[in-house]
Amino acid sequence: MMEAFKILPVLKKKLAFLSGGKDRRSGLILTIPLCTEQTSMEELSATLDYLLSIPSEKCKARGFTVIVDGRKSQWNIVKTVVLMLQNVIPAEVSLVCVVKPDEFWDKKVTHFCFWKEKDRLGFEVSVLEVFCFSGQRVFEKFTKESTSLLDELIVINENEKGSQAEKDRSSESNILPSFDPETVLQTGHELLSELQQRRFNGSEGGGGGGTAWSPMDDELLAQPQVMKLLDSLREQYTKYQEVCRQRSKRSQLEEIQTKVMQVVNWLEGPGTEQLRTQWGIGDSIRASQALQQKHEEIESQHSEWFAVYVELNQQIAALLSAGDEEDLMELKGLQQQLSDACYRQASQLEFRQNILQSAHEFHMTAQDLSQQLDGLLGMLCADVAPADGAAIQQTLKHLEEKLKSVEGALQSLREKGQVLLDQMSTQTSFSYGKDVSIENKENIDHIHSVMEDMQLRKQRCEDMVDVRRLKMLQMVQLFKCEEDASQAVEWLGELLDALLKTHIRLGDDSQETKVLLEKHKKFVDVAQSTYDYGRQLLQATVVLCQSLRCTTRSSGDTLPRLNRVWKQFTVTSDERQHRLEMAIAFHTAAEKILRESPELAELMVDVEAYEEVETVGKGLLDRLTVPVIFPDGPAHLSNSSILCFL
Repeated sequence: MMEAFKILPVLKKKLAFLSGGKDRRSGLILTIPLCTEQTSMEELSATLDYLLSIPSEKCKARGFTVIVDGRKSQWNIVKTVVLMLQNVIPAEVSLVCVVKPDEFWDKKVTHFCFWKEKDRLGFEVSVLEVFCFSGQRVFEKFTKESTSLLDELIVINENEKGSQAEKDRSSESNILPSFDPETVLQTGHELLSELQQRRFNGSEGGGGGGTAWSPMDDELLAQPQVMKLLDSLREQYTKYQEVCRQRSKRSQLEEIQTKVMQVVNWLEGPGTEQLRTQWGIGDSIRASQALQQKHEEIESQHSEWFAVYVELNQQIAALLSAGDEEDLMELKGLQQQLSDACYRQASQLEFRQNILQSAHEFHMTAQDLSQQLDGLLGMLCADVAPADGAAIQQTLKHLEEKLKSVEGALQSLREKGQVLLDQMSTQTSFSYGKDVSIENKENIDHIHSVMEDMQLRKQRCEDMVDVRRLKMLQMVQLFKCEEDASQAVEWLGELLDALLKTHIRLGDDSQETKVLLEKHKKFVDVAQSTYDYGRQLLQATVVLCQSLRCTTRSSGDTLPRLNRVWKQFTVTSDERQHRLEMAIAFHTAAEKILRESPELAELMVDVEAYEEVETVGKGLLDRLTVPVIFPDGPAHLSNSSILCFL
């Protein structure tokens, strides 16, 4: 709509106006009063644009009757204005009435001019004479229409004062009068104005020495009659407008009440039934998603009715701001009934949505836990062949992490299951005045079944983890025993190597040799302990392999190596012990001879004693020259001992 303040100076010139009157087609009447001054077509066009933006499209569709009052203007201006209407409002104009005085121009000429433009104009142009009361047609027409209209309005207004039943019967009938009150009133005002103007002109006609003109008797009688009819019409029309307003209000209230009951009946009927049949939670993620999709469809249907509720609520609020006390009570009752129904249904939808969301989360957690249990079970059922203890420790750590993750998922499942059970335990009302509890036994049994099944699967996996943990620890012990057994073989080999390379001295006298022999025996005890430790480790390895059913695994070459090194060590240690014992005998015999004749040993020695020393010494020398014979080949001792005796 064009904003008035932008063309306010133009509007103040009143180049055109909408009087509020209507023609017989109920179209609006647009009046263009031309004056003696030159009229600006641009300003007139702007004024028309603004006036035409005021009525609704429905009013515009009935068309306009344009009255061009050219009594104070010139013919060329009137024609220009009529032709301009073709460009401004050609589609809305039904009729153009041009008013002219008798002496203004020739009627034939004007009719001929507009007849030439008829096809191009697109609307009918009627040229009217200035009102002359000598013809009683206008007065008679107004009197007839106004009298008939008054009778109709009185009947309508009186019926409105009757009982409610009479009001209802009258409301069912057509309350529109035969004539448009606005048009009749407009005609009466124009008629009265013309009568008053003629009387005024007549009263001034005697000035200037001319002959005075006096109105005719019928004109003098018509004026008060017209005024009386107009007063009566205005009174009854005002009452009629109030009747129309009251009936419109009642009609609007009835329409709102009908719509409110439609919304309430649907929500309490089909809407509630939809939710009543939707009580399951599904047994899987896919099933719960299907239920959520179905619920979204139900919500979509409810949304349409909720939109009607919002619209009705706005209408009721608008009526509450302008209604009387009786209407306020009724409107508030309707508003409360509508709000209660929508609130209850919205609560049911939200409750159902929360149930489905919790069910979806529960099934998601159950599926995740099931996948974790399947993965853990797969690990536990697979054959274990770790390469070493570090690999076993890594496997054990992985198992513990898996088991901890399963425990966390199971705890989350219990929590989500409990939330879902708590939600379903809430009593939900699905009908007004009655609390109807939903039968949730099947859903509750399903939730408990899922949680119990997951608990059993988790317990089985825990038992298998315990077995696998024990097996892994045994394998750690197996690897440790094998490693320690190999270490015992290495230690025994080192003892043998030391025996062969460093344990070679036989001592310089019997005392030193005895000390060496005593050290040798202790050395042999250490080797014996090492050998026994290796044997025990290898025996433990055999037991662990049997426990682990590790038939493809054995001690390998560790036992043969241990036995071979130990055999070599025993042969070497025996030989070392014999040599030390012979060295003790040699030193003892030699020291005896030297004690008895230390100065003349070679001359005074007993022949037999000397021969004994010589025999023992030669025997020891011979033994030192003989290599130690091992089962898998000879091993020579160092010759430094021989050099000592030589």
